[in-house]
Amino acid sequence: MSVITSESKKNRFWRYISAQVRYAVTYMIITTVVLAFLNVYCARVNEQLFYQNKKSTLTEKANLLAAEISSAEELNRLSIYNAVKLLDIHLNRVLVLDADGTILYDTGDGTLPPEIQSSGTQFSWDYSGGVMTSAVSVPITADRQTCGYVYLLEIDSSDGKLLHTLQMNILTITVTLEVVLLLFAVFFVTRYSRRLKTIMGSMQIIQNGDFTHKIKMDGRDELAFLAKEFNYLTERLQTSENKRRQFVSDASHELKTPLASIKILSDTILQNDMDMETVREFAGDIGDEADRLTRMTNKLLALTKGEANTAMEDPEIMYMAPTIQGVVKMLDGIARKNQITIDLDLRQDNTILVQADDLYQITFNLVENGIKYNVPGGSLSISLHRQEDMAVMRIQDTGVGIPPEAIGHVFERFYRVDKARSRQSGGSGLGLAIVRNMVERNNGVIHLQSTVGKGTVFTVSFPCFDISPEEIESIVSEEEE
Repeated sequence: MSVITSESKKNRFWRYISAQVRYAVTYMIITTVVLAFLNVYCARVNEQLFYQNKKSTLTEKANLLAAEISSAEELNRLSIYNAVKLLDIHLNRVLVLDADGTILYDTGDGTLPPEIQSSGTQFSWDYSGGVMTSAVSVPITADRQTCGYVYLLEIDSSDGKLLHTLQMNILTITVTLEVVLLLFAVFFVTRYSRRLKTIMGSMQIIQNGDFTHKIKMDGRDELAFLAKEFNYLTERLQTSENKRRQFVSDASHELKTPLASIKILSDTILQNDMDMETVREFAGDIGDEADRLTRMTNKLLALTKGEANTAMEDPEIMYMAPTIQGVVKMLDGIARKNQITIDLDLRQDNTILVQADDLYQITFNLVENGIKYNVPGGSLSISLHRQEDMAVMRIQDTGVGIPPEAIGHVFERFYRVDKARSRQSGGSGLGLAIVRNMVERNNGVIHLQSTVGKGTVFTVSFPCFDISPEEIESIVSEEEE
């Protein structure tokens, strides 16, 4: 199955590469068509320029010759020769006819071109083989009557070669540009494909579980940005993987302790003859370990729920004092047993919008910690007050305190300041992690201040949700109905 998967990935990769080749070929076809069009266009423009130049020049000469001939007293070979010599016309052929089509003067082979005896001025131009052939025919008029025709023929190889040179230069430039574009296209496609292959190869490495792999890619383009984001993602994945492994390791370690205790106690009962009183004592210890295991499991579930940001109930508008009083009543027995005095100052209570179960769990964990980690004969004070737009609950104990180096870690899961002491008191290192998640889930903040040997202060703040007592009673009445 792994071979098939690898082959499918490889096929997808080459399909992607072939797509880039198709894009490059398409780009080359477009550029080739554009350059070919420009080449043809430039060639046609140059030919048109030479055509217009030859037409204007040769027509002007023919008109001048026709005007000079028409001014002569008699239209004959001699007058025509003098006019040609006067105008210094040196062309491949000069042909003059009278009105009847009789050749009066000809420097050619004596044949009559088709342009002769046509109405008006006629011009023809041809370019082939690097030679331009231009011909023009104009009528000779006297007293507004046509008395003959002038035909001029020019075969120009020098201008033809010039035009041919221009066209060849344009073609050479076009081919050179196309070759350069082809080389650039091959270069960029190869470079792009190589960089893309690096990213896709790194993705396969990450899929195999190596989150430490990083992509080294220079540049400031999209692929460099993608590589940077990919490295950031792998760091996040590595962090998550480390946390997962640490979580599994810590959870296994924590769950192993009560399970081992239950196993030892049950084996002791089975392997020894005991009186009922001892059996009851051992059974009670097994029950305590089972309760401890249950609490730890519930805390893990609560922590998971908090991190998933899922709510078990809708938030409620409520005062904090009733919840605090309920928690203190629940833990009063433990406080008495540990000789801890609890002082309450709940006069400055304010309404907040919070999930009732979360508020109870937050208060319970903090008060329980203030009792468990206090000193015999110590005290625990709980007070409420308002600070600007925040309702603040302050829980202060006179316990052993927390070392400065541990304050930044106490909200991490499974972290315990004194592991031996925490195990004896049943601590799992999850309580404060749950508290932080629940506080943040309800848009609150929690702060910690502690001094070793003097005690710890937890401050929990929630945004005030100001509402009058009458409105609260109205809401309660509606809920009861």
